[in-house]
Amino acid sequence: MSEQKTAVISGISGQDGSWLADLLLEKNYKVYGLKRRNSSNSLGNAEHLKNKIEIFEGDLTDLSSLVKLVQTARPHEFYNLAAQSDVGISFKEPIHTLLATGLGVVNCLEAIRLSGFHTKFYQASTSELFGGLPETAPQNEQTILCPRSPYGTAKLYAYHMVKIYRDSYRMFASNGILFNHEGTRRGSHFVTRKITIAAAKIKLGLQDKLYLGNLDSKRDWGDAEDFVQGMWMMLQHNEPDDFVLATGETHTIREFCEEAFNCLDLDYKQFVEIDPRYYRPCEVHLLQGDATKARRVLGWESKTTFKALVQKMVKNDMAILANKF
Repeated sequence: MSEQKTAVISGISGQDGSWLADLLLEKNYKVYGLKRRNSSNSLGNAEHLKNKIEIFEGDLTDLSSLVKLVQTARPHEFYNLAAQSDVGISFKEPIHTLLATGLGVVNCLEAIRLSGFHTKFYQASTSELFGGLPETAPQNEQTILCPRSPYGTAKLYAYHMVKIYRDSYRMFASNGILFNHEGTRRGSHFVTRKITIAAAKIKLGLQDKLYLGNLDSKRDWGDAEDFVQGMWMMLQHNEPDDFVLATGETHTIREFCEEAFNCLDLDYKQFVEIDPRYYRPCEVHLLQGDATKARRVLGWESKTTFKALVQKMVKNDMAILANKF
């Protein structure tokens, strides 16, 4: 009988962390979830897992807590999904974003290096590394990196530090360059979930209008449940490497609105209005991923269509709001 694997997931309460924990538990892993110290006992999206996983309180900005976590868990795999991940907020809080999203990754790597364990490390990189330059689309592992936000820049620092630790210390450390991935556990402050919640509220008579910024930004949206499978597959590969995960399709925010409201037999044009407050200081206009390498090397693929993803999210928010009100 093979040894039970142990994994650490930082960002356990987020969308990706909770879906990844579900996947690893199905595969009989013992899972440690890193939870930031605060006054709340809530595990967010991982609340349903609180009796199935080990919770460890710590912080990416505190190396000593990460050293203790690694020594306690002795993990085979460490998935770093924690970050200040809101692009808009990163313009308002650039220093915090750099500390948590950039330097926090180095603390994770140092904790593993100092432990002497052969822990495999996964870093959640992002399509925001590319900056959305139209001439570079579709973007893959060879595309020039040119972030256009404090968040993207912090992630770029982390991306290169993963490569440096991999090359310098022979660590198994991989970057997953994931394009936008959404789902029913997406935070309500992200634009896709903001849209699906608003559409449901408008249908139920709980809201009149939805205010958004640039409706013409193009994104490559996939399903988070498909993408966490790719994270796991990267650490099962025989060599550490960097992989883009994406659907290869692009849709505008306008199209997302149209599809979400159509699910409820509504015309988005009657309810969606532009508010300049939601424009970013430096806009990313086009992100489109090329996941050829992940398909060829890992056998990974994005299975959920854009239409099915939006429908799933709208249906979920309608059910939540109908039960609440």
